[in-house]
Amino acid sequence: MKSLAQHWETIQGSLFPTLEEHLPPLTEKQQQLVSILEFVRIEQFIQSYIPGFRGRPSVNRTAIARAFVAKAVYNMPTTTILIERLHSDISMRRICGWETRSAIPSESVFSRAFAEFAETGLADRVHASLIKQVYKDEIVGHAVTDATSIEAREKPVKKEKIVEIVKTKKVRAKKGEPTVKDMTRIERQFRGDMSLKEMIEELPKVCDAGAKKNSKGNLCWWVGYKLHFTTDDHGVPLAAITSSASLHDSQVAIPLAQLTAQRVINFYDLMDGGYYSDRIIEHSKSLGHVPIIDQPVKGVDKEEKALENLAYATLNWRPPHLVRYDSRTTVERAFSRLKDEFGATFVRVRGGLKVTAHLMFGVLALAADQLLKIVSS
Repeated sequence: MKSLAQHWETIQGSLFPTLEEHLPPLTEKQQQLVSILEFVRIEQFIQSYIPGFRGRPSVNRTAIARAFVAKAVYNMPTTTILIERLHSDISMRRICGWETRSAIPSESVFSRAFAEFAETGLADRVHASLIKQVYKDEIVGHAVTDATSIEAREKPVKKEKIVEIVKTKKVRAKKGEPTVKDMTRIERQFRGDMSLKEMIEELPKVCDAGAKKNSKGNLCWWVGYKLHFTTDDHGVPLAAITSSASLHDSQVAIPLAQLTAQRVINFYDLMDGGYYSDRIIEHSKSLGHVPIIDQPVKGVDKEEKALENLAYATLNWRPPHLVRYDSRTTVERAFSRLKDEFGATFVRVRGGLKVTAHLMFGVLALAADQLLKIVSS
């Protein structure tokens, strides 16, 4: 975190004063945008047009990418509103990289550029690089995993029963082990013969209907997608995966844990009762982590649990794993910020690929903002 603190001092000490010499006084929101853009350096991940090649040169994608980060920071619902703001706000326009209003491309160019960013996973790559760089010499205490609903404006895909006939070499299963035919997705992921890319590609990413119990125990339905991600103790998103709304949270636990392990080193894996599975617990231990997963009520003896709680209350003491489990609320606060401040509530694109790109621009902005809040506080 030392390099992060030095970066923040540079932004505060030299960048803001320099900008104020060439621009009108920056508002608090504009300062936030400048800090995030300077921190993530998204322009370093875009291949610029090189003069000398044949064909019509594409409009500068760097400024457009910075504008999409601004769209997430300003929590704008549509690209149309973003373009209107760029035309009227000289400071925002120049921060993104356009000197004049005539230089701002049309909405169709923004749309084509966004499709390119979605295809190449630009925001996801920048986010992964940011997390690896910041946590290179750091250790994360708790990696907290959960999922949240993402509503979309598109028709849900109708589920069709597909019977797949897979010809595989007959291998006699060991006693007590399931056959390949009977394996669940979690068991296939746990086997160890699937790469992380294969695990993620196997997950459904089409728009459909999903249901989840809220904090009051009521079942809530929505049409769209589901965002799964892992945060640290400060609410910084470490890794994220988008799936169909109907996919159960536990199906993404293993690939998400592997994705997180590629970026940071952590000690504890915190998850709610929806992730309680022997395979997920074993996988967490195989990574050298301590899994702390709330056991569902169905698998617990109620009388024994009541006596246990009475003993804790009588002794005015709680076991360490329950104290650590309290840190799980950080992921809920991160979801809240993502939806309220960084555009996850306004999904106006269609298709899993573009929805993922839209959400990842918000995740990237949230991660950078949260990291900057840590060093500035």
